[in-house]
Amino acid sequence: MGARAYLDWNATAPLRPEARAAMAAACDVVGNPSSVHAEGRAAKALMERSRARLAEALGAGGADVVFTSGATEAAALALAGRALRGAGIEHDAVAAWVDDSLPVDAGGRVTVAEPALSTLQLANSETGVMQALPEGLAVSDLTQAFGKVPLSFDWLGCGMGIVSAHKLGGPRGVGALVLRRGLDVAAQLRGGGQEMGRRAGTENLIGIAGFAAAAEAAQRDLADGVWDRVAELRNILVASLEAAGQETIFVGNRPEPPGERLPNTVCLVTPGWKGETQVMQMDLAGFAISAGSACSSGKLRESRVLRAMGFGPEAAGSAIRVSLGPATTKDEVLRFSEAWLKARTRFRARAA
Repeated sequence: MGARAYLDWNATAPLRPEARAAMAAACDVVGNPSSVHAEGRAAKALMERSRARLAEALGAGGADVVFTSGATEAAALALAGRALRGAGIEHDAVAAWVDDSLPVDAGGRVTVAEPALSTLQLANSETGVMQALPEGLAVSDLTQAFGKVPLSFDWLGCGMGIVSAHKLGGPRGVGALVLRRGLDVAAQLRGGGQEMGRRAGTENLIGIAGFAAAAEAAQRDLADGVWDRVAELRNILVASLEAAGQETIFVGNRPEPPGERLPNTVCLVTPGWKGETQVMQMDLAGFAISAGSACSSGKLRESRVLRAMGFGPEAAGSAIRVSLGPATTKDEVLRFSEAWLKARTRFRARAA
């Protein structure tokens, strides 16, 4: 067996060197951003520079950026107390706050009749399917799209956006809610006036500095065509796995115009072959993949996303997700394909 291959970038991306360097430098900034002395002002200045850098990377010059402990807290801040409609494909952090009444078609696309009363993710973490966001949408989860595809919050037309650092190579434990100017939210954490009164608690300055540096590096990767190369590797992976035949379904993998699918995500369904079993078999073979969204403390269960798309229980419990990143190599992709196809042959032999 060769070296281990990390093919679970949608769960978390490896820490970027730019983020690591920014965090190390921030460790030497000793002040509290809320303090008025020189050390506090230095910490405040670093935080505000990081906020401006993140806003620029997001194309959010006309918005407020509120730092949180991650996308889950950002979702709660945006959605708590609001009766918004959602779809069954939303991440659990969003689904916990909305209903799932928006219709989803077999391709994972969602119809939104009342944008101002709805929330809709830009890209799905399990299938890679991207949505066309309607003008005037209340809230959008941008977590999986930010850093992988070009986007500008100011041009998206939604009121609020949710982002997370560790999905694009920043540190875990920091995220942000982006609000179009003129909108406000009720603070869920109270006891201080931090983050423009929207989120109490001393800010995670080290994480914030790493987030800003990672976001800038991610934008440079996009400009340099790095994710175009990742998309080529994804296509090689799909082509090599097609030897599995028609029994295996490639979810969301139909030909599409640019901008309708993440460049790095492959979702496979082999009915009867449990996703949990596949994840363990591939782990033993040296490959880190996922059976879906990494949001349930290690729990493995049938995919709520695939159920919303019309898949039955057996198929929804037989899905795996392979997600690539800038460090993924062609050799890793081909080795994974070989290992997975061998495992699938053994599964078919046992099932016969």
